[in-house]
Amino acid sequence: MKFLSYLISGIRLGSIYAIIALGYTMVYGIAKMLNFAHGDVIMIGAYVAFFALYRAGLPLIVSLLAAVAVCTVLGITIEKLAYKPLRSATSLAVLITAIGVSYFLQNAALLLWGSTSKIFPTILDYGFIELFNGELKISYLILITILTCIVIMVCLTLFVNKTKLGKAMRACSEDKDAARLMGINVNSVISLTFAIGSGLAAVASLLLCATYPTVTPTLGSMPGIKAFTAAVLGGIGSIPGAFLGGLLLGIIEVIAKVYISSELTDAIVFSVLILVLLFKPAGLLGKKTNEKV
Repeated sequence: MKFLSYLISGIRLGSIYAIIALGYTMVYGIAKMLNFAHGDVIMIGAYVAFFALYRAGLPLIVSLLAAVAVCTVLGITIEKLAYKPLRSATSLAVLITAIGVSYFLQNAALLLWGSTSKIFPTILDYGFIELFNGELKISYLILITILTCIVIMVCLTLFVNKTKLGKAMRACSEDKDAARLMGINVNSVISLTFAIGSGLAAVASLLLCATYPTVTPTLGSMPGIKAFTAAVLGGIGSIPGAFLGGLLLGIIEVIAKVYISSELTDAIVFSVLILVLLFKPAGLLGKKTNEKV
């Protein structure tokens, strides 16, 4: 029964990684760039939610909407100011710019809110559901986190596959020049992608702070790196891949922490990524692509 409890905890953690990984995989799938500032957008969302909940005393749903709104605008702004001018630049230039944006956001947070950790207020009733005559207890927070991830995954998949904007996204992912010739506004599609990814980052920030209630300017760094690892593990550019990679990474992390060593957990997680890249470079659900040179 303990193993089942650890497994559920891993799925909970993996659900947070999956939501964050969706932002990485959507931006890469459409714009073919790695937004390494995505983790810092999570940090900004956490601060906005913290001040909305704790200082302004706003209800939870209003605080969540405020965080989503701020992160969405921030994501669009980052894309317009930092990435759009580099649309035809080399991958290295985009990578360096992304790292620069990440450091800018972290230092801006230090200037605005200081380096002192903020303790996130309790936002959910930490009750339990008891199963198997009380041998297994699952908190409502775990259920909400997993359910939120599933709902986001389903809605995003339906949006990409069934709507006109989703079809435009898929067209831009396949061939931007051809999509432009067909009348699709590629710049608007890429901005929409950043907006969706950043909005999801705000949702992930609230779930992350509900689980680990300490907000610092480096809050999003490690979750961001692990979510990127999850995106690569599942197949970056694939929405189901981000979901699967996030869940697997969360389970591996919790199981490794419990049964092997808490100090070696991160090493084990990234070792799994290396093995996947060695034997299946496109990721578990990724597709191989041929490039003409």
